[in-house]
Amino acid sequence: MNVPRLNRKVKTAAGMASVYFTLLLIGFVFIYPVIYIISYSFMDTEDLVNPLVRWLPTKLYIGNFSEAASVLDFAATLIKTLIVTVLPSILQTISASIVGYGFSRFRFPGKKIMLAALLATFIIPPQVTMIPQFLMFRDLKLLETIWAFILPATFTQGIRSAIFVLIFYQFFNMLPRSLEEAAKIDGASTFKIFYRIAVPSATPAYIIAFLFSLVWYWNETTLTALYLGEKWATLPLKLQNFAVTFRRLYPADPYSVVGKNLNEAIVMAGTFLTLIPLLMIYFFTQSWFVESIDRTGITGE
Repeated sequence: MNVPRLNRKVKTAAGMASVYFTLLLIGFVFIYPVIYIISYSFMDTEDLVNPLVRWLPTKLYIGNFSEAASVLDFAATLIKTLIVTVLPSILQTISASIVGYGFSRFRFPGKKIMLAALLATFIIPPQVTMIPQFLMFRDLKLLETIWAFILPATFTQGIRSAIFVLIFYQFFNMLPRSLEEAAKIDGASTFKIFYRIAVPSATPAYIIAFLFSLVWYWNETTLTALYLGEKWATLPLKLQNFAVTFRRLYPADPYSVVGKNLNEAIVMAGTFLTLIPLLMIYFFTQSWFVESIDRTGITGE
């Protein structure tokens, strides 16, 4: 019996087991809040006060979702949220790709300085520019309008636009210039080369930029509250004011023991309703997203 080979196999198996255990442990840390939200959102009042009920409710109670949906004004708020997130994300992705292609393919005076200045905007905390932008939008009468998000995204000044420019800049640098040179010989213009060669080749970068931009716009509450106000309140913003809105819709009667009280299950149901659109986007695009991450890490010729 070959003892050294057996020892190597044992060490390899132990190493793989430790790797899988670590991955499962890290995965549980991330998935635990989602499991907690889903479990508690289906509990009724009896399950909440029952010490024997920990994870699985005794029955699936969906009344929490109807109350949470009315508090969030779910249908109307979802439409507003999609408008506030999808439109700026699309515009930001397109504008970032154009800027990234320009930095990648053209030479002009001050190129390195401009690129460094653009990337510096990602380092500067948003709290520094928040008040100046607010005053500018106020003078332009853009407050409480969707244009406060659309215009910055159109001109590559949206939420974390600099990181998307860097993604496209690096991706276009990996594309072989021989394709563009051949297209120029055939008489193709710069614009035609961009949308016929560069854009189709950069599909992974577009997917990554759009999905990250969508999530960041979706989760942004400070800028949404500051620039758009209550008129364009999104689901995460409504969730922040969930308790106040619930008590306004269902005021407590001090002289009656019968009534609706806010409990953890209703809050978890509202949180789950806010997460459902993002979870659906993830499940439908996870294969494209993983493939895009893999392809953007492959260098060109």
